[in-house]
Amino acid sequence: MSYVICEFKLTDMLDYSMDSTYIVSMNKLDTKTRSLIIRLLVEGNSIRATSRIADVSKNTVNKLLIDVGKVCHSYHDGNVRDVKASVIQCDEIWSFTYAKQKNVAAAKAAPDGAGDTWTWTALDSDSKLIVSYMVGGRDSEYAIGFMDDLCSRLANRVQLTTDGHKAYLEAVEGAFGGDVDYAQLIKLYGEPTGQKGHERKYFPSECTGTKKRAVEGRPDMAKVSTSHVERQNLTMRMHMRRFTRLTNGFSKKVENHAYAVALHFMYYNFCRQHQTLCVSPAMAAGLTDRLWDIADLVALVDAAEPAPKKRGPYKKRAVN
Repeated sequence: MSYVICEFKLTDMLDYSMDSTYIVSMNKLDTKTRSLIIRLLVEGNSIRATSRIADVSKNTVNKLLIDVGKVCHSYHDGNVRDVKASVIQCDEIWSFTYAKQKNVAAAKAAPDGAGDTWTWTALDSDSKLIVSYMVGGRDSEYAIGFMDDLCSRLANRVQLTTDGHKAYLEAVEGAFGGDVDYAQLIKLYGEPTGQKGHERKYFPSECTGTKKRAVEGRPDMAKVSTSHVERQNLTMRMHMRRFTRLTNGFSKKVENHAYAVALHFMYYNFCRQHQTLCVSPAMAAGLTDRLWDIADLVALVDAAEPAPKKRGPYKKRAVN
């Protein structure tokens, strides 16, 4: 299935067929250096900071991010399947590419995809596994694609909780039909705590309460929550510089933003030991039997690189 992101296909943007046209050779970097670069990126360092610490050029860091982002999304797409879960929580987290949406019209040479960029996430509440994710807009088209993808990755009927975003209603109905226990958690907000200037900017409206609403099936209202997936939003902002507010580390291209997200979720699912579970989310979900290392991500990049062409035997040229 292809999803449209900013007027071009995600499957075109992230060509996971590993064609040699898209793979940038990293033969000049050893495994240790590449592992260091990836570890710096997943721990929240910017491209320039990673370049300085690893003593490589900024272009080298970008090229490796593209390579590893492609293989990470490809691995997630092919292996995070038939997930046995009971409670799924979904949410969307905001960021922006190149410029905030209100400034795109006045921005010089704004690329395709500039403006608001939303990352949709679906988290298994028990294993903390990110089952599905999508980068793009926040309209009904993306909601439908996101829910279709989530449904295709689940092995059984689940209880699903989302926020009150209206786009979810049609998307969940179209993807799951009646085979889901679905409820929405609607947050109620009061007046902004700051009335003007920077006070309003740094102190948004206070959440005064929540309202639970059953939409489909027979959801257990005691389990209707988005707390786990909202905590995952904090993890994303801590581990990806592109999501950190009030910095200049935001994404300049939506393609690279998608690659960074793919790398983060691969690291989070397979390489990062969850503090409460004491295993990785992928281990808790039964998708792997070991804790992955950063070197395993480098190995995925190596495996995706085209084999070098063998040169034929040397032939002596005849001399006249």
